[in-house]
Amino acid sequence: MTSTARWAKSSYSSNHEACVEVARVPGAAGMRDTKALGTGPELWVSSDTWRAFVHVTVANGFTR
Repeated sequence: MTSTARWAKSSYSSNHEACVEVARVPGAAGMRDTKALGTGPELWVSSDTWRAFVHVTVANGFTR
């Protein structure tokens, strides 16, 4: 999955804080720690799971 993934760093990330990158591929979304410079573990979930996560996060005010 990761060979076709285009990773994007969160616009809220900075060089000195916890950072996260997200990638979307057909049917899935991946997350990883930016500080690992692309060498750390990745967590992949289905697109449905990702949409549910984003919905609950926004609905509970965790937008930043």
